[in-house]
Amino acid sequence: MIGQTELTKAKAKNVAGGLLVEQPNFLFITTDQQRADHLGCYGNQLLRTPAIDSLAARGTAFDRFYVACPICMPNRAAIITGRMPSVSGSRHNGIPLDRECVTFVDILRAAGYHTGLVGKSHLQNIVGRELQDRDIFERNCIGTPPPETLADASKRRRTGPDYEAELIPSWRETADRDGPETPYYGFDYVRFANGHADNVHGHYTSWLAARTDNPDALRGPGNALPSPDLSAPQSWRTAMPEELHPTSYIAETSEEFIDRHIQTRGGEPFFLHCSFTDPHHPFTPPGKYFDMYNPDDVELPGSFWSVDANEPAFLTRLRREFLDGRASARGGAPFCAGPEETRQMIALTYGMITMVDDAVARLLACLDDRGILEDTVVIFTSDHGDFMGDHGLMLKHGLHYEGVLRVPFIWADPDRPASARSEVPASAVDIGASILARAGLAPNNGNQGLDVMALAGGMGGVERKGILIEEDELGAHLGTAKGLRTRTFIQDNWRLTVWQGMEGGQLYDRDVDPHEMCNLWFDSNFVARKAEMTEAMLREMIRLSDTAPFATHVA
Repeated sequence: MIGQTELTKAKAKNVAGGLLVEQPNFLFITTDQQRADHLGCYGNQLLRTPAIDSLAARGTAFDRFYVACPICMPNRAAIITGRMPSVSGSRHNGIPLDRECVTFVDILRAAGYHTGLVGKSHLQNIVGRELQDRDIFERNCIGTPPPETLADASKRRRTGPDYEAELIPSWRETADRDGPETPYYGFDYVRFANGHADNVHGHYTSWLAARTDNPDALRGPGNALPSPDLSAPQSWRTAMPEELHPTSYIAETSEEFIDRHIQTRGGEPFFLHCSFTDPHHPFTPPGKYFDMYNPDDVELPGSFWSVDANEPAFLTRLRREFLDGRASARGGAPFCAGPEETRQMIALTYGMITMVDDAVARLLACLDDRGILEDTVVIFTSDHGDFMGDHGLMLKHGLHYEGVLRVPFIWADPDRPASARSEVPASAVDIGASILARAGLAPNNGNQGLDVMALAGGMGGVERKGILIEEDELGAHLGTAKGLRTRTFIQDNWRLTVWQGMEGGQLYDRDVDPHEMCNLWFDSNFVARKAEMTEAMLREMIRLSDTAPFATHVA
């Protein structure tokens, strides 16, 4: 145990705008596929999350925090760049983030921060399956196609060794491989845990192999422990013990980063991204977390049985497939499920979240034991949500119900008020700008984020018309032949959604219809409201159009 010393308590200073600004440490904790109402501090009465709730009790919890895109790679890219998916180019899973882009972590590192990433990165592809059909969206393909080197908008492709650092097949083949080359998107220190459930790889692969003789015997449904009452898809009682689970690895390795930092670079501030792989499907919490919650105690969402006469054709197809017994509940495409199976998947998700909460408690205890908790800003969020039974659906992709769009965002800062709640609408693109502002640093040109803590304090200087959410989906993600492009705008707790590739739209007043069961898009009484929101969305889209690169000449 490392004792409390003057060295570890030191705070770096930075002169910014003529003011002397204290630069705290940052512990940035993310989960994978966790909706906002899956925390005690966000109103869940069954789920036990005392550690994360304690962060809200000593910090600020944002009640209207939304993703930039409800999909892993695009939203993670939006977080680290502060740029919308349409601007960063990482528009959907399968498009890695350009290694040449500037991240807010780069700026922290340049200012003297020691930067680390432990857990799921997903800034690059993690599966080895290549896309065969590029014609996923409507476009003009008449005539002789250009040569392969000119087929895309850029001659520089996001392929090759620089974009293979996270591939699971490579880590399976060589568990003790080196890499990635650092700085990796601004991170000095990188330890990957990529994948989900008990099928996680990266640096975790060799860590696991060093602790058990046959790691593969602990993975997957083929090695599952008996669980005769379980009928939910993508669910099994994993043979992986708690102490060897990826959640434990991420917590342990994050502690090691903190201790190593104190020992070798204690006079400098650090930024650590601790990125948990749960509670993403498959639904396989280990050990005591598997049956910690009784499915019979789980309440189905208020919209579970709701069927809207004007619902999107995509959802109608999913319902029909379920009723006809043709639904595919494998992989990542959304699917409909029955009430018993839905309760089971929610209960197992709660188990995964409580395990993460115990890991968060471990990290907070680590900071406290090392005497640096009061020098550290702890931030908690998730990359996106999950339908979790909303409208009878599971998972994500294609439909923008609240459960996939709204995520928790908690900012626990020793130098800020405790037990605060904010109704300020905020976005994933705001995270980097907010962290940089707290460190007294300005963001780069092209960063589209706002300082959420300034907004919460009534000090925001940029007028935001509402929250824009983008989603460009491959057909492979939807279980369809072609993809789907979706744009959503949230303003004053109203949601407007339109698609390219599917007719109609959605308009909901969530103040009177919190479960989004009455689509007002076709209601003549709300034509004016729809027009107002459409104009506001267009103005926000203009504000979020790219301002990079800098101009070099007047003409």
